Amino acid sequence: MTGPAPAFTAFALPGIPLIQPGDDLPTIILAALAAAGFTLRDGDVLVIASKIVSKAEGRFVPLETVQPGEAAQAVAAVTGKDPRVVELVLRESRSISRQARHVLVTEHRLGFVSANAGIDASNVDGGSSVLLLPENPDASAQHLRTALHQRTGATVAIVISDTHGRPFRLGNVGVAIGVAGMLALTDLRGQPDLFGKKLEITMQGYADLVASAAHLLCGEADEGRPVILIRGLPYPAGEGRAADLNRDPKLDLYR
Repeated sequence: MTGPAPAFTAFALPGIPLIQPGDDLPTIILAALAAAGFTLRDGDVLVIASKIVSKAEGRFVPLETVQPGEAAQAVAAVTGKDPRVVELVLRESRSISRQARHVLVTEHRLGFVSANAGIDASNVDGGSSVLLLPENPDASAQHLRTALHQRTGATVAIVISDTHGRPFRLGNVGVAIGVAGMLALTDLRGQPDLFGKKLEITMQGYADLVASAAHLLCGEADEGRPVILIRGLPYPAGEGRAADLNRDPKLDLYR
């Protein structure tokens, strides 16, 4: 007889201010936890929106400082996008996956495929600047994990999340672009199904599942809830990386 399924809880931390370059995110997060009546515990997970990590790391780019090159001008003519934004997308990308009117999908320098290389103009400064993704989200996640452990003694996992569309389905979902203290990808091959048959091909994008669950609380518009505390989740601890979730192009039937 099997026991009850494990349960976990998720809380959106209130009171996170608008983040500015140089802000101390661990201090801000701990203050928000305290204001909500929480202290960090071993085994907690914090899912943190990439936008506030980028802001704290000063990843703003004023558009007036960007001079688009010939390649950006050519792509802008096809897509109808601001050539300055296209220039930044190309700088942040390895290659263009697809381009069409109002659409520019690239392989990001971090290895995943997304629209506009994850560059965002919403909730930034009204439109005169854009925000790039963190330079190294896995390193950012590890820095946050280490700082929080030093200040609280708690061993937690960190997921830095972003939102991505999917090529054959509508709607954005949360995904992990930075991970620390958790395996990003879990291998279920060899485990039995309900009838004792061993799984042969099942791999689970665990950190993406965590990010998407948190995304139900954090939102994408004016909610102002960029940090989610997940408690009671029996996650696979380990030294995972978000890069572990990227499919090898040799195994990709669509590229």
